[in-house]
Amino acid sequence: MLKYTTYQHDTSDTWVTFVHGAGGSSSVWFKQVKAFKQNFNVLLLDLRGHGDSKPDFDDAKIDTYTFDSLTNDIIEVIDYEKIEKSHFIGISLGTILIRNIAEKFPDRVQSMVLGGAVMNLNFRWKVLMGVGKTFKSIVPHLWLYRMFFFAIMPYSNHKESRTLLIKEARKLYQNEFLRWFKLSSEVNPLLSIFRNKDIKIPTLYVMGGEDYLFLPAVKKLVQKSATASLLLIEHCGHVVNVEESQLFNNLVIGYVSQPQ
Repeated sequence: MLKYTTYQHDTSDTWVTFVHGAGGSSSVWFKQVKAFKQNFNVLLLDLRGHGDSKPDFDDAKIDTYTFDSLTNDIIEVIDYEKIEKSHFIGISLGTILIRNIAEKFPDRVQSMVLGGAVMNLNFRWKVLMGVGKTFKSIVPHLWLYRMFFFAIMPYSNHKESRTLLIKEARKLYQNEFLRWFKLSSEVNPLLSIFRNKDIKIPTLYVMGGEDYLFLPAVKKLVQKSATASLLLIEHCGHVVNVEESQLFNNLVIGYVSQPQ
């Protein structure tokens, strides 16, 4: 089972589950924990191979990484904690897992807050993945992570987010990186389903105005959805919960607190 942490609220019966992205860990939510645990029950988890969810070396040679298996990892924790329904808050690749939970287990999802949402991979991203595919078995995985992070978050005001993710990426094993890299390179068919199906679950996209790789697709998706809305934070990059944490916290807590 994934490693996770819960914070129980004295009076609230509302749960909020945080899902980080590839290369990160639950520590990327360090600017959210205090504010959210004052209002809700909070579940923080480390995805497979990340943070404290170290890979099982008995299964180290078995390639079992699919979006459905990673989704089931999260559901296993929620079932174990007897959480019937939760609001889900994700960042980057974590938003894909949350959207897949909504696809497979819609009754478990009260709402979705998708920060730096990945809903389409444009030409620039495909070029990055091509470079990564060429060199993934030759150079240390941290070099590739640095390249990806600088490409996604290139500006000086993105430095805190880059530094945090690079620090977390140091904890990954090379084989673990290769599994996640393969997974992310095969995501397009799943994203196509998501873009063409309105899930009918209240959804808030929180995007930085400088998130140039992923923002255009989200704008188009929101225009077609009856249940989704977009919160655009100007002069902000991909990791909105770190770069504009106070604004993120205030607006997301307000959104989650509304009757759904």
